[in-house]
Amino acid sequence: MTPTSAPGMPRKAAVAAWIGSALEYYDFFIYGTAAALVFNKIFFPASSPATGTLLALATFGVGYLARPIGAVILGHVGDRFGRKKVLVFTLLLMGVATFAVGCLPTYGDVGVLAPILLVVLRLMQGLSAAGEQASANSMSLEHAPHDRRAFYTSFTLSGTQAGQILATAVFLPIAAMPEDQLLSWGWRLPFWCSALVVVVGFVVRRKLDETPVFERAEVAKLPVAVLFRDHWADVLRVVVAATIASVSTIFTVYALSYAVNTVGLERTPMLWVGVLANVLALAAIPALAGLADRIGRKPVFIGGCLGCGVLIFPYLWSISSGQFLLIFPFGLLLFGVVYSGVNGVWPAFYGEMFSARVRLSGMAIGTQIGFAVAGFAPSVVAAIGSGKDDWLGVAIFTAAVCLLAAGAAATARETHRVPTEQLGVNETGGSAVSRDNTGELGSPAPDDRLPDVITPPAHHDTRPQTPGR
Repeated sequence: MTPTSAPGMPRKAAVAAWIGSALEYYDFFIYGTAAALVFNKIFFPASSPATGTLLALATFGVGYLARPIGAVILGHVGDRFGRKKVLVFTLLLMGVATFAVGCLPTYGDVGVLAPILLVVLRLMQGLSAAGEQASANSMSLEHAPHDRRAFYTSFTLSGTQAGQILATAVFLPIAAMPEDQLLSWGWRLPFWCSALVVVVGFVVRRKLDETPVFERAEVAKLPVAVLFRDHWADVLRVVVAATIASVSTIFTVYALSYAVNTVGLERTPMLWVGVLANVLALAAIPALAGLADRIGRKPVFIGGCLGCGVLIFPYLWSISSGQFLLIFPFGLLLFGVVYSGVNGVWPAFYGEMFSARVRLSGMAIGTQIGFAVAGFAPSVVAAIGSGKDDWLGVAIFTAAVCLLAAGAAATARETHRVPTEQLGVNETGGSAVSRDNTGELGSPAPDDRLPDVITPPAHHDTRPQTPGR
């Protein structure tokens, strides 16, 4: 029989993933908004306006640079000792780093030390984010009914969108402040609110149970080694597909900076574009994930990639023309609906490529390398051109990334009908769990092909223990 979660646990895991991701990514996204609107003036004032903006956007990208490192470390912990430990740790690290950003001195106070400290804290945020989504997705996927995995895992990304809504909404009154108040103390308020993030998120996540699939799975001594030996092609596939996140970073960071700093549009209406698009995404993500449970992951994901590649052109053009009557509908359609086809599906799509013993490592490493590329996309396209008429080159770059991601997804297996305990198993010849003579799931069986796997006896868990396990 298939290992099942306790009654109500799939919903509890999904809700915890939603709340935790919303709170964690509130922290992550307020940095992006501040980088687009404020940091060029308070941390890089000695530079020209264009250079200051480029440097501020680069500090946003630095957070993504740390993600692959964090993915290896936290992926190992999550696949060796459990998903729950990573969920709690990432929340605490993100909250502390974000609160500290709000306490930083500016360039005018301490000179070049200010941007250095900013980069260090952004690296800490990146390390945290590296394990956040992969652990939340693994937890919700492994607790979910096998025929509704996309729906339940989509709550992690719905939470991410909610965090972005909250971050942008907090900045709406902040951005409307007089310039001197905004630059002196107003920008700090959203970062200080992260103290609430830590408390609420910790209470929610510490009550989760580990998943039955993880508890019954083989435990690798070095999950990353098993991952790259047995799933290297899937890791590469996820890396390339995950670069579709460039659409998100270009929409939320570059387009905002381009509209305000280059075209000269008002900050508040452009912030509202992001808020409304994410509100729309809250409904679109679970709906499109439910569709993927019925027709498959690949059609929905690939359709989302191709749609984004088309819609980026009219969206950036409408910003360059300064026509809010066009900016709003194109922005909502691009990011609220079409990009939700990607966001609603990738948590299940990527996670189902890997077996339980390396799932968190596979998702974390694959996505975070791809997201690192996406994180620097705003800096790359800003370097393409900083003029009002340079939007076309940015749109072409974004469309090319969308085509590349769609191509990677097209090479993947379709897994929406594969039982959870068999995901990533048949393709590698490995064994997620052993079966006794009656066909019942038992303890992990020895696998001569995998000498680096810990195989405890049937009635004794000899896996390395940590406090609280």
